[in-house]
Amino acid sequence: MAGRTIPSALGSTYPIGTEQITLFIPNKDRLGKPIDQEFWTDKTLTALGKLFRGATAFPPGKGVWRDDIHGGELLREITVMVVTYVPREELNENIKNLRVFLHRFGREANQGEVGLVINSSYYGISKYDEP
Repeated sequence: MAGRTIPSALGSTYPIGTEQITLFIPNKDRLGKPIDQEFWTDKTLTALGKLFRGATAFPPGKGVWRDDIHGGELLREITVMVVTYVPREELNENIKNLRVFLHRFGREANQGEVGLVINSSYYGISKYDEP
């Protein structure tokens, strides 16, 4: 591979996705009531596919979320992680549309917090824009 970049060595034809975005889709709302996790997983895959060319949902895992507004109560849930990799420019170009989707998910699924990771930074969204 001497003198060649990884994309050329692999024959990669698309931009390098340098920014990892991960969104957590729980199976409950902030009150512990079930939400339609499959619906929101599909909506997330569609949104990230349109904005960033694709995404992958990983099998559910166990999670816990501390609701500080309700006295630090722990809410145990089953969570799907949806992951995509995007070039920085695409993230910057589509950040407003990503925000619209994240706030819609938070409002409509009655989430105490929408959890999003970009690279190694966690962004918790708990106050949602009006539609």
